[in-house]
Amino acid sequence: MIARLLWPAAFLFGFVVFFRRFLYRTRILKSYPVGIPVIVVGNLAVGGAGKTPLVLWLADFLKRNGRKPGIVSRGYGGSVSKGKEARAATIASDPAEVGDEPMLLARRSGCPVWVAADRVLAATTLRKENPEVDVILADDGLQHYALRRDLEICVVDAHGLGNGWLLPAGPLREPNSRLRSVDAVVHHGSSPSDGFHMTLQGENLANLANATEVRPLKSFAGQKVHAVAGIGDPNRFFLQLARAGLKITPHPFPDHHAFRAEDLAFGDAAPVVMTEKDAVKCKRIAQAHHWVFAVDAAPDPAFGRWLLEKLSGSKAA
Repeated sequence: MIARLLWPAAFLFGFVVFFRRFLYRTRILKSYPVGIPVIVVGNLAVGGAGKTPLVLWLADFLKRNGRKPGIVSRGYGGSVSKGKEARAATIASDPAEVGDEPMLLARRSGCPVWVAADRVLAATTLRKENPEVDVILADDGLQHYALRRDLEICVVDAHGLGNGWLLPAGPLREPNSRLRSVDAVVHHGSSPSDGFHMTLQGENLANLANATEVRPLKSFAGQKVHAVAGIGDPNRFFLQLARAGLKITPHPFPDHHAFRAEDLAFGDAAPVVMTEKDAVKCKRIAQAHHWVFAVDAAPDPAFGRWLLEKLSGSKAA
């Protein structure tokens, strides 16, 4: 019912989306190349879909195949995303400045990561400061058309495209017809006949206060734990822990939530298990019973073969 009431606003939003894309396609609005291949990983629906784990997989896959990737991001949740500067995200950065996802990308990928609201500025600055980089991965930014891209990869999670309506009547930032124009669709958590399939896999928990302490996830089976998630789809994280046999008490928080010590105080000594994305913001308040569940993207083997073939034929390669 609410969606129907919001249909006029969604229609207006759709007109703006169509007109903006038309301006870029007719080159009335300019898009800017950066001289090396750019791979954009994004989605149509608001919220998390597994983009960041896939970017990490891409970075590792490209390095194993002789490439030197760099990563750009807007850095949602950080102050840089609201300004006009570009800044490197490193393991020593403050997530309040560069955002939680860039911090995770920097720690896990070992690649140079640059953050700016303007992805073109982030990409050009990254190239200037890291001339060895020969391919850029854009975490999100499917709708940031000012950055010219060689490949577009759209991630669709198990929820699909919701009711199929544009914002604010539905979850879509662009109409579902946009899927026909991207280079690849990666389905996370479902196995449709088209595109590629991807799962998120994890086996261990690492202690947030002492990273050298690692325990198998299955060792927590049957145990009561507090599950904390400030991501786009907290239920996905909760279900993954529950399937492993953990007796979870779920604690969902808004995406990109800035955690405080009191957010993790639940009145008992039960383990607190959180996502990697949340952990980068909780390191300063870590306690011995705080644990991090790391996951890795596992796409179809055919996806890697497809990527190398496409890159070899890229004009900017």
